[in-house]
Amino acid sequence: MKLPCITMLATLLLTVPAAAQLQITPPATTPSTPAEKQKPKPPAPAKKKEAAPKPSPSPKPSASPKPATVIPAPPADDPNVDLVFGAYQRGQYKTAFELATARAQAGDPKAMTMLGELYSNAMGIRRDYAKAAEWYKRAADAGDREAMFALAMLRISGRGGPVDKGEAVRLMASAAKLGEPKAAYNLALLYLDGQTLPQDVRRSAELLRQAADAGLPEAQYALATFYKEGTGVPKDPERAVRLLQAAAIADNVDAEVEYAIAMFNGTGTPKNQPAAVALLRKASRQGSAIAQNRLAWVLINGVGTPVDKIEGFKWHLVAKTSGKGDPELDKQLSDLPADDRAKAEAAARKWLGSK
Repeated sequence: MKLPCITMLATLLLTVPAAAQLQITPPATTPSTPAEKQKPKPPAPAKKKEAAPKPSPSPKPSASPKPATVIPAPPADDPNVDLVFGAYQRGQYKTAFELATARAQAGDPKAMTMLGELYSNAMGIRRDYAKAAEWYKRAADAGDREAMFALAMLRISGRGGPVDKGEAVRLMASAAKLGEPKAAYNLALLYLDGQTLPQDVRRSAELLRQAADAGLPEAQYALATFYKEGTGVPKDPERAVRLLQAAAIADNVDAEVEYAIAMFNGTGTPKNQPAAVALLRKASRQGSAIAQNRLAWVLINGVGTPVDKIEGFKWHLVAKTSGKGDPELDKQLSDLPADDRAKAEAAARKWLGSK
């Protein structure tokens, strides 16, 4: 059985502060398989012919990535700022606010950015986007790249002031030039979207590469799609898989699913079905309905793993609640002995109830 691939760049969730998220849907990329029932790509040679899973539409943004703070680690030679950041990391936001205020008034841009973050996310102080924008702007004017990015996101969302996409782009570009990976990633999406900026897939690929090289999992995942499809770069399945692997190691759930499928089929990487199944299990437990659907198929058919129909149908029922049902599996479930069907349904209810 050959697992069908899924188009990886349906919608990208940006890794930005919780109070200033931006979501962009890039130009439509043709799904590798439509939602209607059809035959998947020819299966890889196998000892016996196995039923292939029904293709499913492109995945939606994963809910698992946690919002990333814009506050970088402070310089090791500044014990005062270290106290501010240490209080922030420990969740002592009021202390961080008091310490950062003193440092910001003394002209420290990192402390200014910290105040912007605290005001923006209501940490230790009442949320105030206008004050957050003020502190971010002061820090940005002093050359702080994280503040530039955070202020750009406020300008795009219209928080703390009117929407100003032009200023947002300028700030994002400046932050990207200074090496801020989230700014490079978001700017890449703006070039890909073609609404705020003229569409330029090559420039988008360059910016994604910058962010991916800096270790941003979302950028690694998106750039893998570019190499897989030949968007703005030459097609390179092996490089795409390496990027998927890097993003999967960083717990990007969509990358885990794609990397698992690549390993299962031996696409761009040596075939390793047991490892692929293990990764599908991980992504399934993290809530990926696509992974749950694929895992159901391999468990029910016993490909790359021992047959386990009860566990397989459990994941089928779980995936179905997220809209990733499958009529063929529904039919097989109806043919299952009543006792086994009841066990699978009970297991699914237990999983769903524990979430």
